[in-house]
Amino acid sequence: MKEKSTIALVDDERNILTSLRMALEAEGYKVRTYNDGASALEALSEDPADLAVLDIKMPRM
Repeated sequence: MKEKSTIALVDDERNILTSLRMALEAEGYKVRTYNDGASALEALSEDPADLAVLDIKMPRM
């Protein structure tokens, strides 16, 4: 059985993270969320995701 991909979502707006997470998890993806670019870089350098979706206009990006 093929394992689903992991997607990292990076956004400073909680409602966007929640909406995207719910939609992607409903399709069977594993989703990790981050509130800023710095925390995402730190976490993803240790445990990479298959895909990252980023908000490019946010603090600490």
